[in-house]
Amino acid sequence: MAATSAGRVLMLCKQFNNVVRISSTKQSNNVARLSSTIPSLHTGVCLTKCQSSVSRQNTLLVQSRPLHTSVCRMGLDEFFDLPENWGETTVKSGAPWTTTLLRSKSNEELHKLWYLLLKEKNMLLTIEQEAKRQRVPMPSPERIKKIERSMQRMDKVVEERETALRLLQTGQKHARPADWRRNLFGKVVWHRFREYAIPWHLNSKYKRSKFYTPAFVEPHIRLRKEKELRAWSRKADLQKKQLVKLKERFPQMQAAS
Repeated sequence: MAATSAGRVLMLCKQFNNVVRISSTKQSNNVARLSSTIPSLHTGVCLTKCQSSVSRQNTLLVQSRPLHTSVCRMGLDEFFDLPENWGETTVKSGAPWTTTLLRSKSNEELHKLWYLLLKEKNMLLTIEQEAKRQRVPMPSPERIKKIERSMQRMDKVVEERETALRLLQTGQKHARPADWRRNLFGKVVWHRFREYAIPWHLNSKYKRSKFYTPAFVEPHIRLRKEKELRAWSRKADLQKKQLVKLKERFPQMQAAS
């Protein structure tokens, strides 16, 4: 009986080893390496743990995808020009962006182009400061003006699009509503509305402080208008005198006129 029971135990151990060997061949290379270092008595338990850890890693890799960004350059190289332009008196550069070209771009492209221009401007300002420190002329300083013009035109294009969208949605031309109002000094100014807890037509204190002209200011308003008219007439007379002198000096201007 003892011999038969011992034979059955040996048969079961052989079958268990065969099952473990077959399952180990189906695992990945990482699991195979880990299983080779584990003692044979605890092979089955450790294999299940390794399988669960590998599956968790795979799920984490699928969920965390890499973010696509531009090339990362460590250091201060981004604030300086290309090495081949170092020591040059002139650097070739293109023309500034025109309004027509910017209007053909999408909002996403304008957003990317704005940061490219801003990066280029920071680089040029760094070069300008370094040239001042070394007391040498900056190579092609007109590049800064080109960048500034391009950014101003981009602001204009974005403002045009915002105005068109606002006119389509609300019918208002200005982003902030405003109106012509008379201030304390009697001048008619373009007043931009603000947000208050009380409407402006119910806020008596606000009306008194903003839209009330005292009686003693009226004579000064008349004197100010008189001064402006005299300055305008003096300027017109000066232009007429200059035109007369030019006609006396160049008689052919009379025939052309």
